[in-house]
Amino acid sequence: MNRYPLWKYILILITLVLGALYTAPNFYGDSPALQISSGKATVKVESAMIARVEQVLKDAGTPSTGLSFDHNGVQGSIRARFTNTDAQFKAKAALEKGLNVDPAKPIYTVSFNQLPNTPGWMQTLRALPMYLGLDLRGGAHFLLKVDTSAVLNKRLTSLQSNVRSVLKDKEIRHAGISRDANTVTVKFRDAETRAKAQNLITRDMTDVAIAEVVPGVEGADLAITMSIKPEALKALMDDGVKQNISVLSKRVNELGIAEPIIQQQGADRIIVQLPGVLDVAEAKKTIGRTATLEVRLVDQSLVGPTQLDTAVPFGSEMFTVGQSAPEILYKDPIVTGDSITSANATFDERQQPAVMIELNSEGGRRMGDMTRQNVGKRMAFVLFEKGEGELLQVATIQEAFSNRFRTTGMKTTQAANELALLLRAGALAAPMEVIEERTIGAQLGADNITKGMHSTMYGFAAIAVFMIIYYLMFGFFSVFALGVNLLLLVGILSLMQATLTLPGMAAIALALGMAIDANVLINERIREELRAGNTPQNAILQGFDRAWATILDSNVTTLIVGLALLVFGSGPIKAFAIVHCLGIMTSIFSSVFVSRGVVNLWYGRQKKLASISIGQIWKPAE
Repeated sequence: MNRYPLWKYILILITLVLGALYTAPNFYGDSPALQISSGKATVKVESAMIARVEQVLKDAGTPSTGLSFDHNGVQGSIRARFTNTDAQFKAKAALEKGLNVDPAKPIYTVSFNQLPNTPGWMQTLRALPMYLGLDLRGGAHFLLKVDTSAVLNKRLTSLQSNVRSVLKDKEIRHAGISRDANTVTVKFRDAETRAKAQNLITRDMTDVAIAEVVPGVEGADLAITMSIKPEALKALMDDGVKQNISVLSKRVNELGIAEPIIQQQGADRIIVQLPGVLDVAEAKKTIGRTATLEVRLVDQSLVGPTQLDTAVPFGSEMFTVGQSAPEILYKDPIVTGDSITSANATFDERQQPAVMIELNSEGGRRMGDMTRQNVGKRMAFVLFEKGEGELLQVATIQEAFSNRFRTTGMKTTQAANELALLLRAGALAAPMEVIEERTIGAQLGADNITKGMHSTMYGFAAIAVFMIIYYLMFGFFSVFALGVNLLLLVGILSLMQATLTLPGMAAIALALGMAIDANVLINERIREELRAGNTPQNAILQGFDRAWATILDSNVTTLIVGLALLVFGSGPIKAFAIVHCLGIMTSIFSSVFVSRGVVNLWYGRQKKLASISIGQIWKPAE
């Protein structure tokens, strides 16, 4: 009557083994480590560099206990593990000196990190510990405000240049173009010219709102005023914030943060949380630096290949980092990154990787004037960051072009994608300022972990004592199911590589209390059946079957609330909701499926079962 088929017990056993496997890494702890990553956009860290890192550490007398290559990110990184923090600090100084020819202009960055002590065979199965949030691990929290007025100012400056270029190309005369805080004004001497200009601008610039200016009594010039449409302005601001988030994500990778949080808050603010970061000042400097992109001509006055000791002519400068370096370029740029509207990887007519670049009207005009006079000469894309420039690409001008052109010479599709990304988002779209900064010490995070662990353990112990005293053997079955629930919940969170925060730990503790409620319902249902005079075997059968509907209803309603928190919440609320929803699903499995399997295994094979150990069964008086 109360027996499980063999496949169900096999399923429970497999679930327990997997739960234990993916929960175990959380108890191995971490080791101090260093992350070696590229400090230049055009320099990659390859796996072959591991031998060089190993030799530098060996020469410095600080060998690592393990080196690994991490493919995450476009440029990759190498991670070195050490036995203690003293070796970690000594190795950092040795690597910074040994890997960089000029410490003032480092090509490789070395940052502090931590690596889990999980055995290698577990890591191959993706059995890794959960990430710890800022409130548990310590670190830095920044709230950045994006200067959206700078985005608008840049767009209006571009609009002013584009209008002047368009009117010049169509030979439409105007009496002057000016701008104030939010508008661009174009003056005309007659209504017919103004109408032509207005029709042309309306056709070519769909995101611009145009209004006519009526001349005053003193005979002022006719004019039109142009402003950015509200919906276009909102999209412009959103794109600026998103581009800043994209750039910040790449920069934070240099700090070696395992699980940073970079997300938008409101219309113009960005939250940056860096768990485990040790050097807060360096982190603040890294995320706040600016970068610019320029297109320059190669100095053609030199004879022969450029060497590091080549004399640099007046009006030019030498670049020693990047593709085709060293190279000498003219100082005056043709266009800057502000003129690039899009850059996407594509293929040329020979199906070789290439990058298609589009410029705005003013940038296209300047590029057209330059290329017509310099066909056969070379130009370069230069990215300026940290005050230093590096060559992204040096290409030969094959023919005259203006606002749309293609650059070739990339060996792989990946190289084309990387160049397009650097051209498109190499710099921040707008400057930012830190309006809130908090630092949480590692000791406070350790205290939070200890308190969270104690609350969960003491809560579990209190529930276990109560259930065993009140329900005897069935209480023991319930506690076993509760332990399985906790095991599966932590295992799933580890498999998902979720970030555990204080709200998440609170949700785990809450899940324990909610999970035991299902076992209480089952036990009380069985007691009711025994009180009604049913045999013990039939009481077990009816108790589980009739409690199932109630358990399902109560958990589904609670799950609906959890999903609402997950969809509409953010930050700590969302973290709580994720653990809460997972806890509901694991509790249903453990309290019904696992609990019944244990009861069936203990009592199911006893055909002449006279009684069961479920505590005092109170019967109403006759």
